[in-house]
Amino acid sequence: MVDLDGGNKGDGPRLLRTSDLAAAGWRARDLRAAVAQGRLTRVRQGAFCAPDADAECVAAGATRARLACVSELQRRGVFVLSHADRHVHVDPEAARLRTSPMNGRVHRERLVREPHPRSLSVEPIDAVRQAVLCQPPRATIATIDSALHLGVLPADDLEELFGALPRRFRRLRRLLDGRAESGPETLMRLILRSLGCGFEVQVVIVGVGRVDFVVDGWLIIECDSEAHHSSWPEQKRDRRRDQHAAVLGYATYRPIAEDIMWHAGEVRAAIAGLLASRHR
Repeated sequence: MVDLDGGNKGDGPRLLRTSDLAAAGWRARDLRAAVAQGRLTRVRQGAFCAPDADAECVAAGATRARLACVSELQRRGVFVLSHADRHVHVDPEAARLRTSPMNGRVHRERLVREPHPRSLSVEPIDAVRQAVLCQPPRATIATIDSALHLGVLPADDLEELFGALPRRFRRLRRLLDGRAESGPETLMRLILRSLGCGFEVQVVIVGVGRVDFVVDGWLIIECDSEAHHSSWPEQKRDRRRDQHAAVLGYATYRPIAEDIMWHAGEVRAAIAGLLASRHR
């Protein structure tokens, strides 16, 4: 019996060859019917996968490639700063892609870990390694933090990861912190480091709850995203938390994730202004 999940629940979708299905008793008309009924997805001639396979993986497989780099990390829920283009990987010895991906990038380097021969995506350690090379340093740190936090990249793999990267990237390792629960939190941590101020992360304040940062013992910084702070009930909850924090002597600053990611200079200036006002 052929497993149609093909690893889709964990490692990613895998190809099912016509020969595999034929060996399991599938006839040509069974394949046509399964595709027509949505019980099987045709990836390319002679290759299929489970119907719930990620569309980006299927698109990569259609060109005889694997989903890679920031595209594969996004599929796994890992933070990447920009993922508009599809990144795929092909073996260095492989023939040219039948069809070049639109608005994408093709990686042709040797992998650290060979994926399953029929996998439609690279292994996480290789996706992270590729993302390090494709992103600016601050985004790289946020991506690795996210991968560590989610367990996509085990901490034990860090030595192997940095050993496979050019030496210039090794200085980034001391800036990692897997406690960050989102990419904007990592980026905010880097902003605070650049200001040279003292800060604590993931602080629990009695009566307020856990906050993202406490700077110099009095300024709370919360990294707000649309996903968790968009509804009015959520906004009311946040404002009441801020109000109670004010009773305890804290001020609160809530930059939105979009500004932290794309307008870091403005966010940095705002924090610097707040810290300067305290001294005045």
